[in-house]
Amino acid sequence: MDEGKAQKQFESALKTYHQSFETFFIAKLLGLEFSYEENGCVVTFPVEDFLFNPQGTFHGGMLATVMDISMGHLINHEIGKPGFTLEMKNQFLRPLTKGPASCKGSFIRKGRSISFLESHVWDADEKLVAHGTSTWKMGD
Repeated sequence: MDEGKAQKQFESALKTYHQSFETFFIAKLLGLEFSYEENGCVVTFPVEDFLFNPQGTFHGGMLATVMDISMGHLINHEIGKPGFTLEMKNQFLRPLTKGPASCKGSFIRKGRSISFLESHVWDADEKLVAHGTSTWKMGD
C-alpha cells in the first residue's frame, strides 16, 4: 500500500473541493470523474489500494457510495435540483481489485416527487462488479 499516495490524495481533496456537485470532498477524495448521457450519469474512478478492505479488495461501502453519487448526480442533472436517498439496496457480484472502474446511474422511473433509479459498477475488464437500486425523494 502506498501510504504517501493516500496522504497526497487526501490533501489534494482538502485543497480543491467545493461543496457542490462533482467537486464535493468525497468526489475529490475518490478521484471521481463525471460525464452525462441520455438517462445516465457515468462516473469513472481509480481503484486505489488505500480504499481496500482487509481482504484486499475495494471496500463495498465505497462502491455503494459511488453508486449513490451516480444516481444523485443524475437527478440533479436531469431534474435541475437535488434529491435525497430514501432507500438503497446493493448487490456485490465480484471483488473489485483493479481500475479504472466505471459506474452508471440511470432512471428506472422518473416521478414528480419520487423516482426509482439503478446503478451498475464495472471493473477495468468491463465485468459487472455491483448493482444497486434506490428510491429517491425529489428536493423542494
